[in-house]
Amino acid sequence: MADQAVFSDLAMEYMPALYTAALRMTRNAADAEDLVQETYLKAYRAFASFESGTNLKAWLYRILTNTYINTYRAKKRRPEIADVEDVEDLYLYRHLSGDQAPGMGRSAEDEALERFTDTDVKAAIEALPDTFRMAVLLADVEGFSYKEIAEITEVPIGTVMSRIHRGRKALQKALVDRGRTRGLVGATDEAR
Repeated sequence: MADQAVFSDLAMEYMPALYTAALRMTRNAADAEDLVQETYLKAYRAFASFESGTNLKAWLYRILTNTYINTYRAKKRRPEIADVEDVEDLYLYRHLSGDQAPGMGRSAEDEALERFTDTDVKAAIEALPDTFRMAVLLADVEGFSYKEIAEITEVPIGTVMSRIHRGRKALQKALVDRGRTRGLVGATDEAR
């Protein structure tokens, strides 16, 4: 797809989602804005090489991820100044699909999870190692498939599956630990 004029029509609709992902990666609003700007500049310059009919969103996320890895991860992290308003959708993947009435057919784990604040969940996610955090966010928050995440992060699908599994387990452990310190998780909950 060689027409650069088409770029803004197709790619700009993904800017809010890319900014949200960039904010989660950089943990700093100014750096997230810079990362998205660099991503769009690189995507615009390389748009002639984009193959029509392929997943534009995944292509943009791959550029975003590569730019982050090459530029921002190596920098010393700055104190976090990001807003917490987007964290609501960070509840574990089980909450993304549920339109259940309160208490109806829900597990005790789901009910206990609702007692956690967005800040608790955000802190637990941010404590994950970068590779796990990226995989969990791309899968559970952004909704990418394993194949798309493999393309974005340029690792085999098996590695993606492993990172998501290990990231979710680490997230679960972190939330149980936080729950235990706040009295939300008892001894019977820990045995699960």
